[in-house]
Amino acid sequence: MNLLPVRLAHALEPESSNERWLVDRLWGEAAVGIVGGEPKCCKSFLALELAVAVASGRPCLGRYRVERSGPVLLFAAEDSTRIVRARLEGIATARGERLEDLQIHVIVAATVRLDQSADRERLWNTVASIRPRLLILDPFVRLHRIDENASGDVAPLLAFLRELNREHKVAVIVVHHAKKGGGSQRAGQTLRGSSEFHAWGDSNLYLARRASALMMQVEHRAAPSIEDLRLELRSDTRTNAPALEIVVGESTVESTGSTEERIIAVLHDEARGLRVAELRSRTRMRMQTLVEALRRLVEAGRVLRDDDGVRLAD
Repeated sequence: MNLLPVRLAHALEPESSNERWLVDRLWGEAAVGIVGGEPKCCKSFLALELAVAVASGRPCLGRYRVERSGPVLLFAAEDSTRIVRARLEGIATARGERLEDLQIHVIVAATVRLDQSADRERLWNTVASIRPRLLILDPFVRLHRIDENASGDVAPLLAFLRELNREHKVAVIVVHHAKKGGGSQRAGQTLRGSSEFHAWGDSNLYLARRASALMMQVEHRAAPSIEDLRLELRSDTRTNAPALEIVVGESTVESTGSTEERIIAVLHDEARGLRVAELRSRTRMRMQTLVEALRRLVEAGRVLRDDDGVRLAD
């Protein structure tokens, strides 16, 4: 008889704690999912933020640590290569990195069509060659000529990405648009097209405008979600390039309190030395304010500053 392979449940390989996350609490290790939201909600900026974080090992959004860094493969179908480079460079600078030091591979083909077997093969072979930790496809609407409302059309494309994910152990992020005026629905139900999109994702990040605020909702298939985060697109003072920053979230760092205590809180949460540029991003201070506060903390013996960065004194 020709049987399917079967194992007893207790004999299945257990999940280890360090394999659970690619980006702590934001994206599962080797998870597939959606970065979704209405137009002009910074979906592409968020995807690029994740790319820089995974490639550099720096905390995503200045807060959420990367458990396993590695190469990233990116296809940005709606932006020119000059815009993609400028955005990535700005985000890298905001996180204290140089873009030339990061393994972010950008697909520069004019089109990638997942509904065509030749392009599926090209993408498969590219992933097999580069072995990225993360694959980002932005946006889904530029990857096909199918009817996004037809489950029978959408499911095979998502199944291909799932197969790619499992075969090559690569996390997959697909940027996808949400329907307008879906504020009363669950975020996943506002995604444009078939319900297959919401059902497919292991980790999903949804962006939405609420009044004047940009909010991010986190959803996981098999892990608890964190509270919604308020984000803001801010320009770096050195490059004038924009990057996303957390304004309100589930951190001990708030806008209130002395500058010194905000620095201490960040260093305590991170439990490692931070470069000044990264500390500036995490505390959301002006550079002059940060430098002056650091001087006072060093003089008081509360922090140490050396070539490796800034850390709490023992």
